[in-house]
Amino acid sequence: MTVRDRIKKKYSDSQRKILFYLISGLDRGKHYFKAKYIAKDLGLSSKEVGTNLRILVDICDELKIVPWSYSNSTTWMVIQKAL
Repeated sequence: MTVRDRIKKKYSDSQRKILFYLISGLDRGKHYFKAKYIAKDLGLSSKEVGTNLRILVDICDELKIVPWSYSNSTTWMVIQKAL
């Protein structure tokens, strides 16, 4: 089963959108993401993004997600976990 298949089965719709967004950014060499820009790009509220990222910190097996900085919007550091 691929990572994308696991994500589709395990997570809510909002969480899937966020995870696919983060994976796409990682593929482009990006490792830091501001919640407000994720929200803007995905058409979600900043609160929805922040709430789901805090949940994903604990339950996501595919990515390591760490709150990194809190100035003007939470910045999240994301690293691909070895599977």
